[in-house]
Amino acid sequence: MNGYLNESNFMMVEEGFTTRDLLETLLGELCQESDQQAFFVADLGDIVKKHLRFLKALPRVKPYFPVRCNGSEGVIRLLAELGVGFACANKAEMTRVQGIGVPADRIFYSSPCKQVAHVRYAAKHGVRLMTFDNEVELSKVARSHPRARMLLGITAESSPCAHPSLAFGTTLQSCRHLLEAAKEQAVEVVGISFHLGSRGLEPQGFAQAVAAAQLVFDMGTELGYHMHLLDIGGGLPGTEDTRARFEEIAAVVNSALDLYFPEGSGVEVVARPGRYYVSSAFTFAVSITALEEMPLEQPGSDGRWDSGAACPWGWEEMGQVSVTLGHPHPPGCSFCPPQRPCPEPPCHSSSLRGPAGLAEDRIADGLELPELHVGDWLLFGNMGAYTIPASAPLGGCPQPHVTYAMSRMAWKAVQLFLGKPAQTEEERESLCTPLSCGWEMAESLCVTPVFAPTGII
Repeated sequence: MNGYLNESNFMMVEEGFTTRDLLETLLGELCQESDQQAFFVADLGDIVKKHLRFLKALPRVKPYFPVRCNGSEGVIRLLAELGVGFACANKAEMTRVQGIGVPADRIFYSSPCKQVAHVRYAAKHGVRLMTFDNEVELSKVARSHPRARMLLGITAESSPCAHPSLAFGTTLQSCRHLLEAAKEQAVEVVGISFHLGSRGLEPQGFAQAVAAAQLVFDMGTELGYHMHLLDIGGGLPGTEDTRARFEEIAAVVNSALDLYFPEGSGVEVVARPGRYYVSSAFTFAVSITALEEMPLEQPGSDGRWDSGAACPWGWEEMGQVSVTLGHPHPPGCSFCPPQRPCPEPPCHSSSLRGPAGLAEDRIADGLELPELHVGDWLLFGNMGAYTIPASAPLGGCPQPHVTYAMSRMAWKAVQLFLGKPAQTEEERESLCTPLSCGWEMAESLCVTPVFAPTGII
């Protein structure tokens, strides 16, 4: 064990006790209180299971978790315990992970646009791995961090970008010029980085990006660089309802690596999976604080109910996107306190708003929901990615509390199997295969959401 995580950091749950049980327990307690704040329930066992799956599917790739995806204490401590590295976008994120004892050599300052003060902070605290994709970023690092180990970021879009100037990475045509500029400024370039992103991702995009990276590796080698590190970025799905499953993408990545960077080539491969690790692990509960009914006979009305949510942080993230229903008529009692049964359909065309009820607080329109009441609860599944702020939330709303849970079996897996990295195929199999049988909590903690927000940044 590495000492980043202990039993005081989460609630130990026995096999057979699900997050649904935990949610109902917490909701039952909150119903007795006048101040019903939104909250998260996080299944850390789901993250352990994702890590084991990653090790098995991508044995050559070392994961670096992007802190901005989920900066919550339990997630950072668990991933540190599992030996995962961290991709940090700024000084605050570097401080956060180093604050729990993560060494500098497990931190990747991955922002393509860095503040000079943050570059100096990285230099002072031993964080050397960084990226650049233009001469301005190169000059910042050359002046402020002469010991940096740089990755040249290249464009690797799986589909044409609507705003090419906003895409991360330089074009292949500009790579030689930037490598020569780095040579002139005595900046050490050690490899290539690309990031496909998670929207509209096709597995073949990884193969194309790896092929492009190999061409730039050759350019760097010709110029005298010791090119030995490839960063394949993020874009791995965190849920199963995507066009391409994780294992399908992993198979394409492995084939491309075998073709362009075979084992024995001396190239180390890293990735930055964010959603993959945390999306499905978090469920968000928010209560209804106000209702407004617009009768059908009112001119211009479509019978919509406006339901105010109880000041949950994070709606700023979701206010600009649509939320779609996972079920046309949500089943069960998920909308209500557990002691009162949910109403049966008919459903109403409903809108959800943040606490202020302003246009910019819009969460979703056109949802088919049963009749709601003040004090009822809405549950959102797959809420682990880009919903937990790395710093204090805006708008005066308190940051929702996170209740972390892990099954005893998952905790034993962390203790027994993940204290050291897997070195052989047999060890990797021992990490993954045995836990698929009888790990009831890891399977059952995947709550079926009432409706799941999709398309969030």
